[in-house]
Parts: sequence; C-alpha cells; structure tokens
Amino acid sequence: MDSNFIVDFRQVSIFQEDTPVLTEVTLQIEKGEFVYLIGKVGSGKTTLIKAIHAELVPLKGYAMSVGYDLRHLRMRDVAMLRRKMGVVFQDFQLLSDRSVYDNLSFVLKATGWKDRAQINEQIMNVLDKVELKRKAHKMPYQLSGGEQQRVTIARALLNNPQLIIADEPTGHLDPETSDDIINILLDINRQEGPSVIMATHNYALMKKYPARTIRCENNELCVLNNEVEIDFDGLLE
Repeated sequence: MDSNFIVDFRQVSIFQEDTPVLTEVTLQIEKGEFVYLIGKVGSGKTTLIKAIHAELVPLKGYAMSVGYDLRHLRMRDVAMLRRKMGVVFQDFQLLSDRSVYDNLSFVLKATGWKDRAQINEQIMNVLDKVELKRKAHKMPYQLSGGEQQRVTIARALLNNPQLIIADEPTGHLDPETSDDIINILLDINRQEGPSVIMATHNYALMKKYPARTIRCENNELCVLNNEVEIDFDGLLE
C-alpha cells in the first residue's frame, strides 16, 4: 500500500461491541497533512479516532495507521504505535498535583526515557514550541485554560509523533484563545511535519483556517475536499 499515507483505511468497518458504527470506510490522510474531522454527537468521530489509535480493531477491510496494520496488530506493538502519535484532549487531563515540568517528565519516563539531561532538553524544547518555557514549574491550577491546552500540546509532542490527534482542543476556550491554539497546531504541522487530525465543532474556526474536512454522518465518512464544498452557514444553524 502507499507509504505516503499516515492513515490508510480501505473498505473498513468499525464496531462498538456488536454494533456497527462506521461501515465501508475509505480514508487516506497523507503524511504532513492537516485535516478537520466533524460530525454530530454519535456520528462516529470518536469511533474513528479510537480505531486510528488502536483502541478499537476494525473487523474488515485494510486499515493502516502510522505504518501498522491495525487488523493484525500484536499486543506488544500497540505501545509502539501510540508512541508515534500525540493526543490533545479537550479537558487537558493534566496531573493536578504535579508541575508542568513534572507532567511532561512523567510521560517521558513512562515511555522509556532515562537520561536526565535528555529529558530536560526535550521538555524545554516542546515548551519552547508552545511558548511556555517560563512556566515550566507552575502548577496546572496556576495556568489559564489556554495555557493548560498548550501544555497538552507540548505533551503530545514529547516523543516526536508522526500524527497528532486533537480531540475538540478548543472546546472549552474563548475565540481569541482558540485562535492561538489552532495557530500553534498549524505551525507545528508546517514546521515539524506531523500530520494533524483535529476533531471539532468550531465551524467558525474552520472557515477562518480552511483545510480538508472529513465528515462522519449516517455511519459513513464524507470527505469534503475544500471550503467551497462546506456549507458553513448550514453547519452554524
């Protein structure tokens, strides 16, 4: 199959227990691409993300994610697959009793980093990318919502991922802060090269920063190739 794709699904069906959620899905995301993922609650967005992240196993078709065949993935390879991805959550999921620095150090140590100097260098590197080096020793409660989300982006970058999955990263943020967050993600995508899948309901943001859009609807995916095909006014109603 084409090695230019970071995600390559062909005629894939994905189930939650015994219930089909997405059927006959065909989707290719290129290396270095930025895409939006939209759809109503229950439309299959979360299911698709879980399949890409190897939390759900597709039951038919060809399903590749960051170089791994998801239908024949060995348990010992799951951790390696996930190290090639970074996930940005809507609700941050930071450890409240640890500083920004210690939140990031915890992840590096959990994924096999041992050298203290290398850990420090990598933490400072990712914090620099999100403009938070000066707040490395702050506690999460001392940060604004936008700053906490920047920390989650830094955390997602720690292992130099090939793919970043941002699940409603602006869901709890005001418009100005949302602009800051998407600009950070776009800059990382352009400069560092990881593909980015951003699940969102923020259609105003999508209109301002257009990119290829994937819509989950009626157990299927519809790929909207450009902003001309997207009825933003209809989505905002």
